Amino acid sequence: MTTTIDLAGRTALVTGASRGIGREIALALAGAGANVACVATNEALLAELVAKIGAKAIAIQCDVSKASECEQAVATTVGKFGGLDILVNNAGITRDNLLIRMKEEEWDQVIAVNLKGAFNFMKSASRPLMKSKAGRVINIASVAGVVGNPGQANYAASKGGLIAMTKSAAREYASRGICVNALAPGFIKTDMSAKVDPKVIEAATQNAIPFKRLGEASEVAAAALFLASDLASYVTGQVLGVDGGMAM
Repeated sequence: MTTTIDLAGRTALVTGASRGIGREIALALAGAGANVACVATNEALLAELVAKIGAKAIAIQCDVSKASECEQAVATTVGKFGGLDILVNNAGITRDNLLIRMKEEEWDQVIAVNLKGAFNFMKSASRPLMKSKAGRVINIASVAGVVGNPGQANYAASKGGLIAMTKSAAREYASRGICVNALAPGFIKTDMSAKVDPKVIEAATQNAIPFKRLGEASEVAAAALFLASDLASYVTGQVLGVDGGMAM
């Protein structure tokens, strides 16, 4: 058994790849030799990422909440690289508000991107993943989907739903040899966490996180790299927390 992660000859599609966790995952997969389709809505940031990775990457603008655009993104990836082996559903947004004040559109937007977006890509990618000898689906959930979070009923619901969908898909796809798992990051240094009240961050690092610090996006990417590799060939239906012990 080798412990070196080598993804040469495999193709990954990463949503929400233009920044934060998605960007680091795309870089990690490419660093291990994979072709990477980088999917997001920000054209300029996508171009910057693809330029950094080089010829093994392509940029695809896509609104993950629209099934037709997801189908086209998968078709473009397969057309360019000849197949699809690894799907990373990372695209996500927040529209935080207390439940009693939450607007219907704040609920709908978060569910449409975070949960329906993952469904759209899992459905669109099913056939090429079934043709792969090492099919992997990695859904980026959240600690909020495990323990909840005040002011994030919509976000927590979307991520809790993503965890449940991960487990259901893992059972459906097991006969085809596809591993389906989720990561549940905690407080990670990203643009998203930068918008959180500093007092909330301080309280979390002092009282809720045993490691007493925020995580790095690269640390989440390392866990995704493991799940994408042959080292995780007997791991499916699992939720791996990358949260510094926050939800233990």
